[in-house]
Amino acid sequence: MKPTAVRRTVLAASAAALALLATACGGSGDEGKGDEGKGKADSTASASAAPAAKALTAAELEKAALAQADVEDGKVATKLLAADDLAADQVKAEDEACQPLAYALSAVPAGSPAATVKRSWTGEPEKPAGGASPDEALLAGLDTEKILIALASYEDGGAEQVIKDVDAAVGKCAGGFTFTAGGEKLEILKTEKTQAPGGADEALAVTALLSAEEGLEAPMKVVVARKGATVVSFAAVNLASAVTGEDFDFPVKISDAQLAKLG
Repeated sequence: MKPTAVRRTVLAASAAALALLATACGGSGDEGKGDEGKGKADSTASASAAPAAKALTAAELEKAALAQADVEDGKVATKLLAADDLAADQVKAEDEACQPLAYALSAVPAGSPAATVKRSWTGEPEKPAGGASPDEALLAGLDTEKILIALASYEDGGAEQVIKDVDAAVGKCAGGFTFTAGGEKLEILKTEKTQAPGGADEALAVTALLSAEEGLEAPMKVVVARKGATVVSFAAVNLASAVTGEDFDFPVKISDAQLAKLG
């Protein structure tokens, strides 16, 4: 791909991947690649038989949210750019059955949460190899993940219902769907469940292929996990993958760190 084509594709992919991609390789707030759970599987964990847990307050949720001290590398933002912080009324799936998944892809809490908090994490790209061409150097600089993290606490079993709704949406929308997020119309070509990380009462992981420029299928990764009455969604992208269409590993170390803080 020529340098101009690479840059043009980056810009198109940035617009197409919800604002997540627009700031993925720069600083995005005030504060490397991880391991991925391998394998393809229906990975929704079994729901706990215990009574619904009590919802966290806004202050408790803020304390439990990821902070810079919780990660070994990359940058945690506690104050998101407006383009990263979409509201529920800014996300709309054409097929209502796919709405829960559209929310998850946009890092927007579903349902009626009692409190919400958002974070983002941006990894650090590796330096290009010596003698790399301009295109290779550009792609190396883009080859890192950005995750938008949304925490939401729920009363009266609402957290369990969110997991059920997202799980159902993945099945119903496996063949793809279209939705609008922040004014951008996005086409998801297909969705597939993958291996979910551990550390939660319930969790599911999804890879969604986004229709991008030049016929590419840009992968997006989503993990939705429940700890007690709190649901955490992790929406991850990689700019280099948006340009090349190649898959990338979800940084499990970030979901592990966040879920550990929830107890």
